[in-house]
Amino acid sequence: MEVEINSQENIKPSFPTPQHLRVFKFSLLDQYVPSSYVTLLLFYDFSRNGRHCTDHDLHRQNSTLERIQLLKKSLSETLARFYPLAGKMKDDFSIDCNDEGANFLEARVNCTLHQFLFKPDLLLLHKFLPCQSALVTGLVAGTYVTNIQVNVFECGGIAIGMSVLHKIVDAAALSTFLEVWGANARDNTCNKNIDIGDLLSVSFVSSSLFPAKEDLWLRDSANEMRRSLLKEGKFVTRRFVFDAAAIANLKDQARSSTRVEAVSALIWKCIMAASQQKHGIPRRCLLMHAVNLRRRTPQPSSKNSFGNQVWVAKARCRADEGRELDQLAREIRVGISKINGDFVKEIGREKGKEMMLDCIKEIMEYGNQDEADCLGFSSWCKLGFYEADFGWGKPLWVSTIGLKAPIFMNLVILTDTRLGDGIEAWVTLDEEEIIILHNDNNLLLNYASLNPTPLTYI
Repeated sequence: MEVEINSQENIKPSFPTPQHLRVFKFSLLDQYVPSSYVTLLLFYDFSRNGRHCTDHDLHRQNSTLERIQLLKKSLSETLARFYPLAGKMKDDFSIDCNDEGANFLEARVNCTLHQFLFKPDLLLLHKFLPCQSALVTGLVAGTYVTNIQVNVFECGGIAIGMSVLHKIVDAAALSTFLEVWGANARDNTCNKNIDIGDLLSVSFVSSSLFPAKEDLWLRDSANEMRRSLLKEGKFVTRRFVFDAAAIANLKDQARSSTRVEAVSALIWKCIMAASQQKHGIPRRCLLMHAVNLRRRTPQPSSKNSFGNQVWVAKARCRADEGRELDQLAREIRVGISKINGDFVKEIGREKGKEMMLDCIKEIMEYGNQDEADCLGFSSWCKLGFYEADFGWGKPLWVSTIGLKAPIFMNLVILTDTRLGDGIEAWVTLDEEEIIILHNDNNLLLNYASLNPTPLTYI
């Protein structure tokens, strides 16, 4: 499969950013996250039977051009509201809201959407993105905050690839941006006169909820922590999909009330088993689960606030400890329960620095030891990515990207399936452990399918 870039332009906001908003200051939690991109892919199908359409189909060509123009116009309107996304990274503490706009690319793909999705190659997904994550190297001043690539397949199907600066968005904030972008597009194409102001009130209160000083203690400490988690090896990504029936069974086995908790516990159990088989002995393991603080913040304005509002819940398993599914699920539940309203209040006050440093030190303690494992989880479930409708329907598939790298960290990203009742687990591990995970450990594949086609969700 080849993806050819046809054009590149800057999409500027529909009206200028006021002068007093030209510098956007990062919050304390923004400073904690790495200078990398959050990446997302949305696949849209416009042919119900998936048949190939020729390049001579003038109607299809016009429809594609109209869709791209609609995306540009509505993006411009949306950037005016989300003004930091139209700027560039200034330094470790701020964004220059200079209205230079989003980096917008158009590309052609030399196959049909159904041909690609019939057996999706996770290692090719990066071709649909305007730029890569840069997790290891970090981004520099002058970097675009927002990058969009619209990929047009031979059949007219579209994949929208997004790479947005993690310093200003977490997954929930990206979902908020997509909700407004989609509403603007539908307003333009359907003439429904959607009141965007009533639809969603976007706030930029993170800096006041979690104030930060312009010093480098947090950046340097967090970077040192991340370096301790990065390991050398042959890291690869595998996609495991849990359907509704499997999750119901799993929740019962784990005595869990939530699907994310149950799936996380199973994956944790299986990865620890793979690690034990690889090393010959059981090893202690620290699980880190990203928690959305918006649901735990009493201020109503924080619900749709922009920026990063996540923190890390921790669960531990000793080398000599039992690893029953319900026990692991309980450890996860207890860890997440500690990230409550009181915790959110404290982290925004003077005690916040001490709390963050204590967390960083504990993670580094595990990360720096050869006989211990660390495993990161991030759940994107229930964030509404499958509701991203630009006037032509909801996406057929929403994905992150696969990875093949010589240095990375153990990472699991959980996303919804299209029907909303299943979970896709994107698991990145050293290749030796991944092979054990899906070849020698039948427990995981008793509940999940390995990289099934998204077309089965239609």
